[in-house]
Amino acid sequence: MNNDRQQLNVLSERIAGFLTFIRDRFDLHEGKEDELETIEYIRKNVEFRGANLWILIFAILVASVGLNVNSTAVIIGAMLISPLMGPIMGIGMAAGVNDFELIKKSMKNLGIAVLISIMTSTLYFSFTPLADAQSELLARTEPTIWDVLIALFGGLAGIIAGSRKEKSNAIPGVAIATALMPPLCTAGYGLATWNLYYFLGAFYLFFINSVFISLSTYLIVRFMGFPKKEFIDSQRERRVRNYISIFIVITIVPSIYLAYNIVKRTLWEKSAKEFVQMEFDFPSTQIITSNFHYEPDSSTIEVVMVGQRIKEEEIASMQKKTEAFKLNRTFLLVKQSGDTGMDMNMLRSDVLKDRYERNEAMVRDKDQKIAFLEREVAQYAASTGMVVDLAQEARVNHKDLIAFSVNRTVVANLLEDRQDTVLVAVATFSNTPGKPETDRLKSWLKVRTKADSISLILDQ
Repeated sequence: MNNDRQQLNVLSERIAGFLTFIRDRFDLHEGKEDELETIEYIRKNVEFRGANLWILIFAILVASVGLNVNSTAVIIGAMLISPLMGPIMGIGMAAGVNDFELIKKSMKNLGIAVLISIMTSTLYFSFTPLADAQSELLARTEPTIWDVLIALFGGLAGIIAGSRKEKSNAIPGVAIATALMPPLCTAGYGLATWNLYYFLGAFYLFFINSVFISLSTYLIVRFMGFPKKEFIDSQRERRVRNYISIFIVITIVPSIYLAYNIVKRTLWEKSAKEFVQMEFDFPSTQIITSNFHYEPDSSTIEVVMVGQRIKEEEIASMQKKTEAFKLNRTFLLVKQSGDTGMDMNMLRSDVLKDRYERNEAMVRDKDQKIAFLEREVAQYAASTGMVVDLAQEARVNHKDLIAFSVNRTVVANLLEDRQDTVLVAVATFSNTPGKPETDRLKSWLKVRTKADSISLILDQ
């Protein structure tokens, strides 16, 4: 009985020690800045005026150029100098400390920043000679579940870093990861080109990012126990608390609903792509384009094909298979060459585009193979020249050497199931050399060629 009690005590002590270790490792209070200093630090970054405003305008112009020329490096640079994170984190922190005045100030400055950003990017895209939407720009027209997760986790990292005594580069990193500026630039592109879809999609992405960064800031502020703003008038305090509670509900509930819809759409698109890949596999028919249109009540998979026509019975059979891919309430629309109302110009354009992309991929593949072969030929030529030089140098130290060859080869190590590259040297002497001379030749060859491993073969 005593033994059982002792073992139980030992186990309890170990569990307590392990929990203490975990608590110490993950303690957010260690190295934390004074709460009031952190609040003041975030409050200062909320304001948009003077230099801060000019930095925003120039950062937007840099990001717009990056999107216009499809340069990821330029876009990242623009996000590094962007001051957009300030008012977004200010909203979350103000909600966490019951500072309604700071919420209003943060929202006002965020509104100013968004308005100026969209106006600046719209102005740029109205005059730029490069009017085509590049891949970097198109990637900001529609949010996915990954954007939601990045904004949430990035916001958590940002507020934790902002609450430290020693400020790190986490906040600029969050600005890069959550990509706040490119969606605003894309929204400006949508206005400049009168493309409502681009404008709404990009602004939706910015809204999602902003909401979840603010939400993560609010959660950390409450978790770390930041002091709430005190009021002399208890009725005013209660009124402010109610306003903030309403604001939080209005912000969080729609964002959760939006995130839920994004998850559903992401999963649907994944299943739709798998369905097209697996079911539309015909030897004499080729897919030109496939488009996926998701709606909560009725979604559409549109496939354009050329070649041998697919019978209506087969299309009906594939329509029934959509349920097996969890594509409920999904309508299958198959367009084939020869269909009434088929836009032949568009089909021809799609065929040419597909052929161009395939040919471009083939050219890239051939270029890579040519480059590889050129490297192999160059290495062979270098090895050939090296053999003559090595043979002549070796003859100086070994008078009986009459033939010499060296080459790199691959040896399969069957015991360790791996491959090794070995420098193999074949030497022919007029008189059989002794071990000291062969060792000297091998050592010289290793130094001369800088090879890791050498195999010397004596040819009698």
